[in-house]
Amino acid sequence: MALSEEKKGTFAVSLTNFLDSGCIVAASTAFTFWAAAFGIGGAHDPSTAFWTALWGAISANAFGAAVGALIGGFLTDRYGRKFIYTYNLLVYALGVFLIMCAVNVPMVTIGIILSGLAVGAGVPASWSYISETSETTHRARNIGISQFAWSCGPTIIFILSLILSMVFPATDADGNLFPSGTYGPFDGLLGTRIIFAMLFVVSLIAWNLQRKLHESDDWAQKRQEEVANKVSFGKLMGRVFTNPINVKTIIFLVAVYVMWNLVAGTQGGFMPYLYTAAGGLTAVQSNILNTVMWALTAIFSLVIFSKFGDRVPHRIMFGVGAAMALAAWVLMVFFGTTLQNGTSGQYGWILWVYVALWGISAGFSAQCFYALWGTELFPTQYRGGAQGIMFFLVRGLSGVWSLVTVAGLSIGTPQGFTTAGILMCIFLAISLIVGVIWCPNTQGKTLDQITKERYGDNI
Repeated sequence: MALSEEKKGTFAVSLTNFLDSGCIVAASTAFTFWAAAFGIGGAHDPSTAFWTALWGAISANAFGAAVGALIGGFLTDRYGRKFIYTYNLLVYALGVFLIMCAVNVPMVTIGIILSGLAVGAGVPASWSYISETSETTHRARNIGISQFAWSCGPTIIFILSLILSMVFPATDADGNLFPSGTYGPFDGLLGTRIIFAMLFVVSLIAWNLQRKLHESDDWAQKRQEEVANKVSFGKLMGRVFTNPINVKTIIFLVAVYVMWNLVAGTQGGFMPYLYTAAGGLTAVQSNILNTVMWALTAIFSLVIFSKFGDRVPHRIMFGVGAAMALAAWVLMVFFGTTLQNGTSGQYGWILWVYVALWGISAGFSAQCFYALWGTELFPTQYRGGAQGIMFFLVRGLSGVWSLVTVAGLSIGTPQGFTTAGILMCIFLAISLIVGVIWCPNTQGKTLDQITKERYGDNI
């Protein structure tokens, strides 16, 4: 049976989420290998900590995506959702190609910046397009599918990394990177290069699918109304900051999502490094833990959020997921003696409970609700721009967290990890409280109904 246009569009734009998370995690698994290959230092060397924090801060996990989202959000409202799909993944492909071929730090750095900008530019367009082309009773379902794709990125990357670490080991028993010529003309970075080659191929496939999509009818209609009424785009965007409803919405969504994302950003960008540097786990053990965690997230994105997100009250679903996420970090920080003591044998069950709680909760987490609410709570005319502003704030603060807090407290020190972990428990508690108390009532309503209820007839 042929797929409907709604399903084709959801699948095509969801690949942007896969490439986003895939790029973040692929880089995180390569940090120590790049440091060894390019003469930066060992796992506990201050230079490695600096470059790890810097690469994490400018990547798709932080500043790179933040700036890209700000630019892409404005462009997608001004020129249409399809405009972004024509160009952004070509920039992404160039970025991961540079990383794949990198022979020095500048090539890696430029590649990370380009891929981050491209990912950020695609996020507001993707979530807006999915909501605008979904039936009223399918919005959460389709957003859940896009989050499934996002979770598949880390799952596939960690599985591939685990396989490649056994087929093409990167380092010897002493932690030294295998020299050039170990694998034909290649050194210990061969596995890393293969992972980025996969992202390069998928990005070109996704670009080819996305450039063939039809423009969102909702955006096209609203754009025609703007032209007919001679309402300037600049005036519309100005209302994002001056309309009290918009200001309250931005504060609500940032409070819910930025708090959660500071923790999730650490998960995606630094946990492989922390497991090995602060926790004393091997690369194989770290990959197994992360593979299981992300597989659970992918599964529960489908079986919980996608299946029940249009039916179960959002306040209940959000509250349960947020409480599980908080419980996972409380357990890790206050009872995770395995990680704190730098051993992987004693009390190893705590790591697995942590993995299960966080992995399951992330399947219907603040990320899912942010993607849904961010498209529902703003009018079509500046839906992308508003999301771009919020995503800029979210990923920008993640960049600051990467540079200052994570680099200063977490990298390589179990005591520092505990301090940072306590802060992350506080962040998750804020997200839980704000989300449950001020959960919006949008379920079962069309986008136009939601807009009229919130703004009246005059946007």
